[in-house]
Amino acid sequence: MPFNGVLSDKVGIVFGVANKWSIAWGIAKKLHDAGMTLVFTYQGERMKDPVTKLVETEMPGSILLDCDVTNDEQVESVFKEVDAKFGKLHTLVHAVAFAKKEDLAGNFIDTSREGFLLAHNVSAYSLTLVSKHASPLMEKNGGGSIMTLTYLGGERVVKNYNVMGVAKAALDMSVRYLASDLGPKGIRVNAISAGPIKTTAARGISGFSDILAYMEDHTPMKRNVTQDEIGGTGFYLACDELSSGVTGEIIHVDAGFHSVGF
Repeated sequence: MPFNGVLSDKVGIVFGVANKWSIAWGIAKKLHDAGMTLVFTYQGERMKDPVTKLVETEMPGSILLDCDVTNDEQVESVFKEVDAKFGKLHTLVHAVAFAKKEDLAGNFIDTSREGFLLAHNVSAYSLTLVSKHASPLMEKNGGGSIMTLTYLGGERVVKNYNVMGVAKAALDMSVRYLASDLGPKGIRVNAISAGPIKTTAARGISGFSDILAYMEDHTPMKRNVTQDEIGGTGFYLACDELSSGVTGEIIHVDAGFHSVGF
């Protein structure tokens, strides 16, 4: 591809890879193909083996670190390790979200306080926390790019998305406030609003197959998007030569579905 090596002097960290179907993995592949050195995080022993096997097979030499984004000390420790190893950071990919399964079905009005707070803690506040620790490392090398993953359910009501949609709305607004805070430091903050693809997380949404079929019929492009297409947008956001003037944006990669009225 024409962009081989364009990110060869860059360091990135990726939160949220679960397996080869993860959207975060699609972004990581594009960054790796362009030469970026990557650090991956995983949460706990349950996720360690699958992520380690994937990374060691596809991107040997990448660093893997344990990190629970709800644990302030672990998050701080991760960035200290990145600083000690590289002394710099250019790109952060935040692809972390979680809600209790029972809160992704039925009526939003029945969401428990615990479920509401959990979804917002993991899915929205974690972006603010990791950005806070990433920004000093990015500032040392003149700036950087922070990107997160969102969904149209944060802008419109999507059946069976419920509390996650409300958390994504908080995430979207966090992007804008973080872009304002970090812009003077040369750090750009954006979100990719991806169309639905078959990931482990997506399979937890009731009726997901119906959503895929509906999207395919109703997008202007009459198809769904691919992991590779979303990854390409991640590469665009990481590349200063392409997106140096872009921040505070919610970029829809959904075959145009967000633009139609019915």
